Amino acid sequence: MEQTTIQNSAPQIFGDLVLLRHGQTLWSESGQYTGRTDIPLTEVGREQARAAGKRLRAMFPRGFEPRDVYTSDLRRAMTTAELAGFTEHEVTADLEEWDYGRAEGRTRSQLFDALGYDWNVWEHGPAVLDAALGGDRVEVFPDGEEMHIINGPGERLEDAAARTRLVIERAMPALQAGRDVLCVAHAHILRILTTQWLGVEPTFGRNLKLDTAHISVLSLYKGDHVIQQWNC
Repeated sequence: MEQTTIQNSAPQIFGDLVLLRHGQTLWSESGQYTGRTDIPLTEVGREQARAAGKRLRAMFPRGFEPRDVYTSDLRRAMTTAELAGFTEHEVTADLEEWDYGRAEGRTRSQLFDALGYDWNVWEHGPAVLDAALGGDRVEVFPDGEEMHIINGPGERLEDAAARTRLVIERAMPALQAGRDVLCVAHAHILRILTTQWLGVEPTFGRNLKLDTAHISVLSLYKGDHVIQQWNC
């Protein structure tokens, strides 16, 4: 949290924008692209979420007002927020994970076998994937739950970045008022959000590693938008 002094006025406090990735899922362990598929947390992921809540309370003892906690509308994010202790939160589709389209539910090795080259979501994007990989399918999880997977056209990186700018815009009044804001969401969309906070190209997100149930903090330093802490 930065304190800045304005001439002939009291110091102005600017809040922190805090990012929390959801806990472990089966696909985060298997390496399957997980965009809009509404996959649940594993038991490990649930424990990770509880532990993340303890870390957040230690890092931000003032806490977060319910109106300043935003989550994706996918259950792995909402469950993480609730288990972390934030049972009241604002749900927004703008924090949904990047829509990977025909890569959804597939690993990079599976995509290599299908395409014949090392496809990278940051470099190539979902739109280039072969239409033969499209369609709807069902994967049965070990507990018997059937997971509906939609392999549509996917989302442009620029469109995902535009969604995150809306989140930042929505959070800004609270930050300017000195309140900390928490966003609980997904790895890629939070990495993209960070690029928009920094004012750099969204492809820079590929250089930001973010593990399950880990915390990052964006803030203001001498008037510049910065990363204060990352992947804690």
